[in-house]
Parts: sequence; structure tokens; C-alpha cells
Amino acid sequence: MSYEVSHLRALESEAIHIMREVAAEVERGVLLFSGGKDSAVLLHLARKAFHPAGLPFPVMHVDTGHNFPEVIEYRDRMVEEIGAKLIVAHVQDSIDQGRVTEERGPRASRNRLQSVTLLDAIEKGGFRGVFGGARRDEERARAKERIFSFRDDFGQWDPKVQRPELWNIYNGFVKPGEHVRVFPLSNWTELDVWQYVNEEKIVLPSIYFAHRRDVFKRDGMLYAVSDFVELFPGETPFEESVRFRTVGDMSCTGAVASTAETLDAVVAEIAATRVTERGETRADDRFSEAAMEDRKKEGYF
Repeated sequence: MSYEVSHLRALESEAIHIMREVAAEVERGVLLFSGGKDSAVLLHLARKAFHPAGLPFPVMHVDTGHNFPEVIEYRDRMVEEIGAKLIVAHVQDSIDQGRVTEERGPRASRNRLQSVTLLDAIEKGGFRGVFGGARRDEERARAKERIFSFRDDFGQWDPKVQRPELWNIYNGFVKPGEHVRVFPLSNWTELDVWQYVNEEKIVLPSIYFAHRRDVFKRDGMLYAVSDFVELFPGETPFEESVRFRTVGDMSCTGAVASTAETLDAVVAEIAATRVTERGETRADDRFSEAAMEDRKKEGYF
């Protein structure tokens, strides 16, 4: 009698193995939680990995101050439900301290300012292992990313000095001043994430499902009307049925026109699309590959 493991269970097993390895090898860990679907899956996997005990590391959110209210409500509700320790690092604090300079104008965004806030929070917490929900299919710049991505004391990433990961063996030794970003979802696709959410019945923020919202159109993308976004002359808000494929700063995260109100409908919609989530809905990711590499070296990812 043959026994076959579905690809979702294989991905789940790999991610749980990675999390347990980090917990065993790395001195202090932390799980980055934005409230988006990838970090929601990551949190769900972490709970499975260490059940029946609680999480052996805190959860950290880098708050731009320009987040979707539904996501902040979801973040607080989930963290309280599982009894995890929540650390919130505020971009506004970095601005107030002169660590970063806030952008101005209709295209201003705090999304790119998060890297400094994140690195400061990692240093303050003494964290050596930082779990993130990044996937290799999100953008071309991530194709060279390892599951264990080592960063120097400036938070910089150099693909030429990353360690081999043969036969799922990971070297978790972290030098003084370094930390390692760990991506358990590296081998997942957006469709995998949604199928897993559907199979596990993971609760997500309401903005991932079709709802009516005031939006405006810019550069071929739909943006939510908010106090954080300045409109150009001629940009007129209108109401549309939309949902979001990814979560980020409200100023640079676009929506897609959609009527998918259920998990099954979203899975079917994602299966039919040929445009990546970031390519369709993230204004700050419309850069050249070289520019993306520069951002990685600056510690943004």
C-alpha cells in the first residue's frame, strides 16, 4: 500500500521543521507579523510547531502608522487569542528621533522607512533569528534568497556569502553582530498560501475578501481613499467592490476589483491570474531588478 503526502502537507512539514531548527539553534528568535496572509500562515505554523506549548519567541510588528485599520484590529485580536507577547516597533518613533526622513507629496509612503525601524528593534531586542513570511515567487530579486538569510551588523544581505542548504540541513551559527532572517515559506506560492488557508480555515483580515470601498485610480491601480494619501488634481474617488492580495502601507498597497467574498472564490481567482500579487498591487515594488537588489542590501528585506 502506497502512502502519498500532498504538496501542502509537505510544505507544512518543511516549514515546521525550519521553525523547530531555529528554536533549537538560535539564541533569541522573533516572528515578524504584519497581519497579512503570509504572516498569518506563519503564525499558524508556529502554533502547530510548538503545540501544546506556547510560542517560544515573541511576535513583532513594524507599524508604519499608515496601516489598514482592519489589519491592526486583526493583529491585536490574534495575538490576544494565542497569548503571545507582542512587540510593536513604530516608524513614527524613527521619524521623531531623526533616524529617517518622512516623504511628502501624493506619492509619499512610509513603507520604505520600515527597514531602519526594524533593524533598531532587532538590535534593541537582541534578536538573532527573525522569522519572515517572504516567498521566492513574490519577485525576481528573491529568487537567490536562501531559507536562512544571514545579515551583517548593518542588516545587509550578500547573496555571494550565503551558506549552502543541502538536504534541508541548515547552519544556524550566528556571528556576533549578525542576525539571520528565516523564511519558512520560501518554497510556497501565493496559490499554496491560499489553498492552505482554505484547508486549515485560517482567519484573515476582512480586507482580503471582496467588499465595497471608496477608491481612486492611479497608474492603473486602485488605492483606498484615506487620510494618509494625497490625491493628484483630477483623481476622483469612487466606490468599487475590491479586495486586497497583499497588506502593506495604505499609501502604496493597491486593491483589485473583485467579487470574491469566500475562500473558495479567492482560491479560484488566484488560480486564474497570471500577474503576481506585488506586480498588481504594490506601487513601491515597481522598480528595476537592480534597484530591488539595492533595497535588499540596505536591509529592507
